[in-house]
Amino acid sequence: MSAAWRWRLVGLGVLVGAVLLAALVAWFLHTHERVERQLPLPPQGEAAVNPLYALRQTLRADGVEAQTRQALQPESFAGAPGDTVLLYGDPSAIAIRDVNAVLAWVARGGHLLVRTPPPGLDGDDVPPPLLRRLGIGGELRPTRCETLRVDGEESHVEFCRGRRFELDEAARVRLRWGDEEHGYAWARLAHGRGSVDVAADFDFLDNEALDEVPHQALARQLLAPNYGRGQVHLVHAPRAVSLWRELLRRGWPVWLPLALALAAWLWRRGQRFGPWLPSPAADRRSLLEHVRASGELLYRYGQAPALHAAARQAFLARLQRRDPAAAALAGDARIAAIAQRLELPHMTVRDALTAPEPRDRHAFFARVRTLIQMRNRL
Repeated sequence: MSAAWRWRLVGLGVLVGAVLLAALVAWFLHTHERVERQLPLPPQGEAAVNPLYALRQTLRADGVEAQTRQALQPESFAGAPGDTVLLYGDPSAIAIRDVNAVLAWVARGGHLLVRTPPPGLDGDDVPPPLLRRLGIGGELRPTRCETLRVDGEESHVEFCRGRRFELDEAARVRLRWGDEEHGYAWARLAHGRGSVDVAADFDFLDNEALDEVPHQALARQLLAPNYGRGQVHLVHAPRAVSLWRELLRRGWPVWLPLALALAAWLWRRGQRFGPWLPSPAADRRSLLEHVRASGELLYRYGQAPALHAAARQAFLARLQRRDPAAAALAGDARIAAIAQRLELPHMTVRDALTAPEPRDRHAFFARVRTLIQMRNRL
């Protein structure tokens, strides 16, 4: 084949490949459609630790000056009676001097939003001093949901995790939500020239919940008294981020291989199930076992008279210490004295003190046993 034909075939192959590729692209574009999807990402930065971050940004977008902080700091708004303060945390943690300062500021025209203490393990149902000063009396009631309906939206339930409260007769109530039987979930109370909103919970103001229209409408109603007149102070306690939770959720590309490597090393270095060689016998140091083994060895090699003599000598040695008069006797007189002292038959004592026949196994064990009993009775 000449070089010209070779180049013609190469060109034809390239042309066929280009046509196939164009056909494949045309088929893909005809059968597939580009679709955009929005995936919510977990909160980062300040939004991860500030539950009121979305509320602050929403207020700023609406032209309302808002700021968030972790401490109450009454001196920052004491000279601004047109401001609004939202106390997101537990009001039981407020010091008495701060309670007096906040109520004096409300009396000059401020607007305070506060919640009831969350259910805890301490079982304390008494309202904190701040709420008692506003006319919240009796005891805090158990949690109970309230239905919230907004035109054009699905029905919601609110205040399901917060404790309800009772109102005293002296409370200057402007608006309320609930009833006397089950307690109130929200109330707007007048205090001097200002007002205080007391709610069972502020969970509808969280970053995740404020995305829903009913929660936005409810938040707007609670902020209504001084809305647009002054600054909004959003006071929240810092939300701690668990280090172990973050490591478990984000650090698995590091700790999972390390955990597998550690498991492999432990398996490699661990003890086998079923050893290759039997374990060596442990040393035995029991003195009683050594004495018993020595006695069995002596008896096996015909030394029964020596063992009996040793037991007899041990008995006579104790008799010498406990009853020298009986030990000084000899023959039948000593046997009679021993039998009388130990309250044993005369023949039993005689047999015990007499050496048995070397091959009489039963007589040997009976006489040694009797000598031990006689020795123990002294």
